[in-house]
Amino acid sequence: MKPLKILLIEDDTIEVMKFNRVIKTLEMNHHIVEANNGEEALDILMAKNETPDIIVLDLNMPKINGLEFLSILKKDPVLKYIPAIILTTSNNYKDVLECYKIGIAGYILKPLKYEDYVSRIQKLLDYWACNELISE
Repeated sequence: MKPLKILLIEDDTIEVMKFNRVIKTLEMNHHIVEANNGEEALDILMAKNETPDIIVLDLNMPKINGLEFLSILKKDPVLKYIPAIILTTSNNYKDVLECYKIGIAGYILKPLKYEDYVSRIQKLLDYWACNELISE
């Protein structure tokens, strides 16, 4: 499986550390670019230095929240094709529905147990690492 370029949009430092620890523990060779909020992520994407293969984001963030970020992303003629996966604690059905209406590629709840978190992240990244939508 090829290494992914992942844009991780998460304002919680602990969650960012946890995500990175999973990548390291599982010895995955993915490249992660971190953004603290949707505004910072848009700056990274608009710079067009490196387009990520996937975007993993939280819904509840300051400045531009996850839904606002997705709405902006999906209006861009190039960026709208980047698969965006929600990784959040919100199991609010309205959030899930709204995200799929906007055009997300997945919605994953952050589990309480670390082992479950590791398992979900591994499955998520294994899937996208072998998905044919991702170009070399």
